[in-house]
Order: sequence, then C-alpha cells, then structure tokens
Amino acid sequence: MNVQDLYHHWLAQKLPSYLAGELITIARDEQAIEDRFYQYLSFGTGGMRGVLGVGTNRMNIYTIRRVAEGLARYIESNGEEAKQRGVVLAYDTRHFSYEFACETASILGAHGIRSYVYKEARPTPQLSFTVRKLNAYAGVVITASHNPKQYNGFKVYGEDGAQLTPKFANDIISYMNEIRDIFAIKIEELAILEQQGYVTWLASDLDDEYLTSLLTLNNNQDVALHIKLVYTPLHGAGLVPVSEGLRAFGFQQVYIVEPQAVQDGDFPTVPYPNPEEAKAFELAMKLGEQVGADLLLATDPDADRLGVSVKSGSSYELLTGNQLGALLLHYILSTKQQHGSLPQNGVMLKSIVTSELGAHIAKKYDVATVNTLTGFKYIAEKIAEYEQTGDYSYLFGYEESYGYLIETFVRDKDAVQVALKVAEMAAFYKKQGYTLVDQLENLYKGYGYHKEALLSQQFEGKNGQEEMQVILRRLREKRPKKIADLAVLRTEDYLVGQAILANGTTEGLTLPKENVVKFILEDDSWVAIRPSGTEPKCKFYIGIVGETAEQAQQKLEQVKQAVLEIVK
Repeated sequence: MNVQDLYHHWLAQKLPSYLAGELITIARDEQAIEDRFYQYLSFGTGGMRGVLGVGTNRMNIYTIRRVAEGLARYIESNGEEAKQRGVVLAYDTRHFSYEFACETASILGAHGIRSYVYKEARPTPQLSFTVRKLNAYAGVVITASHNPKQYNGFKVYGEDGAQLTPKFANDIISYMNEIRDIFAIKIEELAILEQQGYVTWLASDLDDEYLTSLLTLNNNQDVALHIKLVYTPLHGAGLVPVSEGLRAFGFQQVYIVEPQAVQDGDFPTVPYPNPEEAKAFELAMKLGEQVGADLLLATDPDADRLGVSVKSGSSYELLTGNQLGALLLHYILSTKQQHGSLPQNGVMLKSIVTSELGAHIAKKYDVATVNTLTGFKYIAEKIAEYEQTGDYSYLFGYEESYGYLIETFVRDKDAVQVALKVAEMAAFYKKQGYTLVDQLENLYKGYGYHKEALLSQQFEGKNGQEEMQVILRRLREKRPKKIADLAVLRTEDYLVGQAILANGTTEGLTLPKENVVKFILEDDSWVAIRPSGTEPKCKFYIGIVGETAEQAQQKLEQVKQAVLEIVK
C-alpha cells in the first residue's frame, strides 16, 4: 500500500480513541500523514524505538503487535522447548510501557508461548539477569532508555541475557515482513492466558536474588560510612534496586530526590531524563548542597545508564562517560591487584568511539584491551566468546555513552551495579583525603590529558535520513587529509571493513560491518562519524590528547570547529 492507502486503511479500523483522534487531526496534512506511514518503524539488534502515536512509523499497540508477532513466530520455529522456556517481559515507567508489555504477552500466548511478566517497572539490567536466572528463551523490555517522554521502544534479548545478534534480529524481521495486515494479528485475552498458565507474574524473590548478586561487588566494606550520597531515579525504574543496594552496601547517608522518585512517564521535573545532561542533576544538586553530599548519582528511566556528579570545591562537577569509565577501570584493576585477584589473562572491553585513556590504564596492569563496535551487545558477545575459549578473563566493559558492566550475571550495561561501585570508589578515595575529581587529575598526569566531545545533528523524517546518507557518502568519496591542523594518518571504514592509510595502502578490519567512519589523527587524536541506530541523528565523536589540560582543550575546540565545517 502507498501512504494514502495505509492512512485510509487505518482510518477504517476501530482504533482506541486517542489513536483515532490523531488520525482525524492530520486528515489534511499530507506531510504529517507521510511521516507516520512512509515506513514501518525499523527493527534491529537494538530493537525498535520511536515516537508514540498513530501509524506504521510510530509506537502504538499495533506496531507492538507486529514485532511481537515476529518474535513469536521465530520462537515457534525453534520448537516446543523454546515455547515452554518462554519470554521474560519487563518495562520502564514510560507512557504505555505496561500496556505494551501486556500486548506482547497476549501475542506470545496466542502462539502457546509462556511469558514471565514483572508486576511493576524494573530496570533493563534486571531483565537481563532474570532471563539468565529463569533460563528463558528470550526477553523483552519496553523502554526508550533516556529519550524524551514522547518516545517508547521494544528491545529483545536472547537466552544469554544479551541484546540480539544480527542473525537473531534478521530472523525476526523476516517473520515481521510476512505479516500482510497488522490488524489481523491474533491476540488472546490476558486473563485467559493466566488461567491457562501461559502468563506468570514475577514475584519479589527475583528482586532479592538480583540484590544478592549485586552484593558480590562489594570489595571495600569498611568505607561506606565516610560519604554522603544523593540519588535520583529521574522518575524511572531504578529507585528500588539502587536505594536497596546502597543500604545493603552499608551506606547510611543516602538522600533520595523525592520529587523524582515518583514514577511518571511525563518526567515532569526534567526536560530530558538523560543522566548525561547537567539539567537532569538540578534537583539533585540543590539537595546535595542542603545536606552536604559528596556524590550525586542519577539513573535514566530504565536504569541502564548512570550519570555521576562530584563535589569539587563549592560546586558539583558532572563526569563524562569516558571519565567515569577510566576511574572505574583503574579502581577495579588496582583493587584486584591489591587483593591478589588480578588474572594474568585479564581483558577490558570498550567501543571504538570510547576514549583511549582506559586502554593506557589497562596496559599498565598488563590487561588487554579489545575494541568493539558501538552497542553493548558486542561487549556481551565477547564475554560469551571468552567464557567458551578461555582466551581472556573479563574484568570490565564500557562505552562513552554512560554504559558500564562489571560482573557478568548481567549481559548488558547495568547502572545499578555501577551506582554501587561508584559509591564505594568515592568513599574509598574520600577516606584517603581526595575526591574523584582529584583522582581523575592523577590519571591525566600519568597518562596524558584526554578530552572528548560528542556532536550530534538531527535528521528528522524521510528527507533527513537521505541527507545523512549523503554526508557519509561524501566523507568516503573525499577523505580529508587534515582535520584542523592534525594530519589524518588512517581512515577506518567499518561499512566496507577496510582501513586506508595516508599513503594509500589498505588493511582489513576484523570487526563486523557497520556504517561508521573513523579518522585516526596524529598525536593519538581521532574523529568518528556514526549514524544513530535508534534515533534520527548522526553522531560525531572526537578524542584529543594533550600534555596539559589547556593544550588538550584548545586542540579539542579546533577539531570540533573543523568537524562542523566538514559537515557543512
């Protein structure tokens, strides 16, 4: 069907009033109709994410049914055991998250597939934990992570508790593409499925098991009393596991930002529930000043990303994902070395757009660094590989986008784990008389001043997507020889799996193919360009190294300006 045919097909259905009303309001707006119906929301290894609303290019119960039907057919194709092992369903606090989870259970049940559904919102990492604990065949979490309130999403996990592999995702897509009429998908009433035993509501004992696993991270039990903490879940699902975890770790001076402890999909106290943003910490900073807190912690709505702000002088300083990752890595490795538990074949995993500071730290401790593509599924893949081969012992994995994993009872980024570890780390250093900012300065003095930046450009709608591809094509066809005053020594094109050196010679890249271009510059600096897999934007990553903080910042500003000129 073309756009207008699809619009009228939807118009002819008996839709919920909020969707039917939206259809009527756009009746004379051809651009609005096209935006909602020119495609189905894309689904891939990162799942599906989009704006809530009516149409094939929106998140609603019908597009949820389509992807759930694809998942159900995939599981069905793998036999009765897969159906009996079933699917764990979790969701965050966003609008329609609970409803979408129930719709998914209804679709799965219609195929005779069991569902294990949380009664209340739970973090994404707990979904990963529960899939592994119950030996389920798959998992689904309804979330749009840190996106604004108008978004929601659908993420699928494999039996290992990790996000989908490309093959798994492509199989689901092939089944989705077989669906001819989104309104003809068979569903079953939830009450009937409960009676038949196809829907099981998960009890609090799994919360207790997750907490028990979290307690294995505690390496310095005698430091907790030395620090005051403020924590905000930003209206999301992290409140219970993070606050209970901190108490179990022995932290007695924990202050919760009460207005943001209310689970509300409108996120009324923040314009954008993203712990990477300083505005998300405004209320936490006010409370921190009132109580004299040393450390502020914030998790995003599904509690897979953690933001940290540290008392520095008379104000609070927000750490970047790269900075916090380096601090955690150093603390974990130095603690293991002190306890005599640092393995000889240790490995640290990070993405290709994450700072090289971590690699320098790992090298000092004779720990290998392995780079992966962006997306925690690739880190989880490597963990599973090393468990089978024994080549490496996993110690830590992280991405610059505030995602970290310490212990492997979860196979995705876990802000709950990291919140507890950061609190322990900050208390440990405070006992020695300095802050995380002081410790970061020590790392810079030892390994060079690493500065990073992330520039994003929005590409909304069909025209925007085409424009983004044009930019990437031009960068490939006319590779820059210099960026600012720094020579390009090497161009890594992950889409074709090839690196091109400045002299024109080529080398193969071993990582899977992905639409990313990375320019390696002189002075250990670099620039990478990557379209987002879940949002209509292109991201430009920059990494700079200098001998002093001032020199690094000056170089960073010059490269940022040069990148903007290249985009123009």
